Amino acid sequence: MSEETTTKQEMPEQLSDILLVLDKEKMKIQAVKSIDENGKMETVDPTKKNQNQFMRVDKSGDFFSNFFSNFFSQLKNPTNFTFFKVPAPVAAEKAQELQKHVDKPTPQGEKVLKEYEMKAEPQPDKKQENQNNMATAQTTTEASEYRYKPEQIDWDTMKNLGLSKEYLEKRNLLNPLLRGYKTNELLPIGINLGGSILRTDARLSLQQGEDGNVIVAIHGIKKEPNLHFEFFSHKFTDEDKKNLLETGNMGRVVNLVNSKTGELMPSIISIDRLTNDVIALRTEFIKIPDEIKGVKLNEEQKQTLMEGKPLYLEGMISTKGTEFSATVQFNADKRYVEFLFDRSNNNQQAQTNQQNTQQNNQQSQPQEAPRTFRGKELDDEQYNKFKAGQTIYVELKDKKDQPYKGYITFDKDTGKTNFEFPGQYKARVEPAETHKTQTAVNSEGKTNEATKNVQEPLKSGQRRPKNEKQQEQQYNKPAKSKGRKI
Repeated sequence: MSEETTTKQEMPEQLSDILLVLDKEKMKIQAVKSIDENGKMETVDPTKKNQNQFMRVDKSGDFFSNFFSNFFSQLKNPTNFTFFKVPAPVAAEKAQELQKHVDKPTPQGEKVLKEYEMKAEPQPDKKQENQNNMATAQTTTEASEYRYKPEQIDWDTMKNLGLSKEYLEKRNLLNPLLRGYKTNELLPIGINLGGSILRTDARLSLQQGEDGNVIVAIHGIKKEPNLHFEFFSHKFTDEDKKNLLETGNMGRVVNLVNSKTGELMPSIISIDRLTNDVIALRTEFIKIPDEIKGVKLNEEQKQTLMEGKPLYLEGMISTKGTEFSATVQFNADKRYVEFLFDRSNNNQQAQTNQQNTQQNNQQSQPQEAPRTFRGKELDDEQYNKFKAGQTIYVELKDKKDQPYKGYITFDKDTGKTNFEFPGQYKARVEPAETHKTQTAVNSEGKTNEATKNVQEPLKSGQRRPKNEKQQEQQYNKPAKSKGRKI
């Protein structure tokens, strides 16, 4: 998968729209921020500085229409306002354009206003309206938190990867997937390739395919970040590379270019420290908190973080109540402000952590036996014995379609299938069985009282004395001496 494809999948916010509103009394266009339970609308100036406060809604036609109808019906004095829907990436620019047409009306400007204007469709009656409001409100709330539903996931595909719904829930990984994020840790997955199983660690995410179905995306581990090629038309400078490799964050805002539309996308860039993927996040979706560990941020400090730059803060209070200082920076992959303590050995430590995680996962995650071996699908009886660790006899065919036979055993610890030809299997098993019989007969008298005193070697499978001499050795044994050995 190319870097461009990967990063497009990391930027689903491009699929959202912004709701602008014109107050007919003030004749001023604002961006909608929220609406309270009393139907009062809260707005902010439609500037880039405030864009992280804009209300965003999935731009899907049906969904946006349902949302707006519900929003409009809850609004107090809705006739006082005119609403417009504009794409999120250009919301600030469109707001300025619409405001100009409001300030200086022209026939051409009227057409532009009509182009972006939203109108609520009338509800048939009040009873029906309340039912629709309730259903839509539930959908809107759910959609604002979750991008997908559990039933949309192809659980057969998950099963083929060695994962299940119960496993993801137990490790608290299903929730971030449904919200549209990648899992916050690496998962051990197995990909069945027919005659063998490829096992690796990866982060997973859910994405919507071109046919509308939800697909499982696998984000495998790369040896190192790919910083040698252009990234959405951005060429990494030596300083960019240095920052990304040392801190995981590039430390500045750059204009990425949408390869299809040519649109400029102001973004910050970070490295996924688990997979080494290059991740971009548009600046309009950066949310800076007002306070970090007891330290209130001023506007200058917030702006520094908004621009992706590192910020040194003093006087923070830890959860244990102790004061500390550290450098903080917004991470595009994590989507929050992180602490940058000593990261001088960041890459080496990350690699060590990945190796440890992989080893721990392999030890903790039970290995599943493959149903097919070298093109041969096991029947139910064979498979049940095979996955239980028993050795089973199979008839196979080589690449030239010539038949051959052998024994296979599944090793649960390593996840591998061991194969032996009949001769190898018999050579390994039969001597062991013979030795076991001899030991049971000659040494373990409690298990074979009839021959435990016979002194000469016994034949395989012999359970009783074969002649008078052996009978005499068995039943006329000498008395044990009670004297002390000197």
